[in-house]
Order: sequence, then structure tokens, then C-alpha cells
Amino acid sequence: MAGHSKWANTKHRKAAQDAKRGKIFTKIIRELVTAAKLGGGDADSNPRLRAAMDKALSNNMTRDTMNRAVARGVGGDDDNNMETIIYEGYGPGGTAVMVECLSDNRNRTVSEVRHAFTKTGGNLGTDGSVAYLFTKKGVISFAPGLDEDTVMDAALEAGADDVVTYDDGAIDVFTAWESLGAVKDALEAAGLTADSAEVSMIPSTKADMDEETAPKLLRLIDMLEDCDDVQEVYHNGEISDEVAATL
Repeated sequence: MAGHSKWANTKHRKAAQDAKRGKIFTKIIRELVTAAKLGGGDADSNPRLRAAMDKALSNNMTRDTMNRAVARGVGGDDDNNMETIIYEGYGPGGTAVMVECLSDNRNRTVSEVRHAFTKTGGNLGTDGSVAYLFTKKGVISFAPGLDEDTVMDAALEAGADDVVTYDDGAIDVFTAWESLGAVKDALEAAGLTADSAEVSMIPSTKADMDEETAPKLLRLIDMLEDCDDVQEVYHNGEISDEVAATL
């Protein structure tokens, strides 16, 4: 894996992301409702719901707000029939991009997603065009400062697949996505509190971004994240510290 964690690659975007917190909450609530509607309200037997709940808590959503969303899904009080749609495409610099959406209108969603790709010099691909480059995993992230061996021992004991320590000291624990909640609970029981825990699509290869392509990739991500129907954006673009410093 590359030596730069997302702490290095995304810190310059933190202010913009914080400004979007209201929109992020709306998207998480939508996922909570949908996950509960499809798989029931018991997080122990519904991995998708557990992952959504972990993400909600990682983004400082209150348990009351989260539980109300789950109750809406279980009770069928939400009339919107949302479906999960995955779009694949190529972004600036040949980056592979996967866009996960929850939508009640496919035509609206694909139009908005295609517009974002076109405006940033990319193009929307066909099903399977880049999916083979990604693997669905659970990712439990720890900020720099923890002892690597302590996290490694606890994670492997909990059933994690892999542990990666980055140049800046940040640590990611990778799990089967269905085991994300159980591994996170075991790490917390060992006294290790994660900064975030979420299901992600992990790329098998990286595309290095330079000073020309990096801003275009970030613009694509921002445009996609601004779409109400877009839940997650995954890509294999790698932005070095040197390039990030110029943005």
C-alpha cells in the first residue's frame, strides 16, 4: 500500500468538508433509513445498518437522531423507495472512480453524475469498467499517536485482515466489511478508540496525481459529493504531500 494515509491526502479539504456537515447528515440518515428498511433494525444481524451507524457516530451524529432514522426505516414511515446504484468512470489523470448512490430517480442521478465527470475532463464508464480494481472492506482508522504493535496485536486478535501504519503515524485496520462492527467493538474493549469506522472500496492500484490533475480530481469529488443522491465517492488517485501543499 502507498505510504501516505488519508490524513495527509485530505487534511487540506477538511474545512470544505466541515461546511458540508449538514448535507453529510442528510445522506447518512437516508442510508440508515434504507438499511433498516431492507434488513431490519437489529445492527447485530444487519451489517449494512451497523456500518451506517458506525459512520453516523464517527461524524458526531447524536444517538437520538440515529435511532429515529432507524425507527423510520423499520416502521416503514418513509415513503421513498430508494435503490442503491453504483456508477463507474474515469476521472482526471486516468483515475478509476466509483460513485455509490441512493436514488428514487435513476434518470436524475445519472444525469448529475455524468455532468460532474464531463465538467472535470473524465467520462462515465460502463458497469464493470473499474469495479475490478476495488475490494469492499471495513476500514477502522486511528489518528497518529498510537503504538503500532498495540493496535496490531489487538486488531489481529479481533479478527482483522490487515493493519497498515502510514508515514505520518496514522493506522488503518482493514476487515471483512461484514465484520466491521465486531472488530471495532473488540478494539474498543481493548481500550482503542477509533477516529472513524466505515465500509469502503479499497483500490488495488494507485494513480499518482500531479499539480495539474490533483485539483481536477478534487473538483470532481466535490461536484459528486454535492449531488444529493451521491452517498460515497471512491477513487484510486494518490496525492503526495508535495502536491497537496500546492493546492
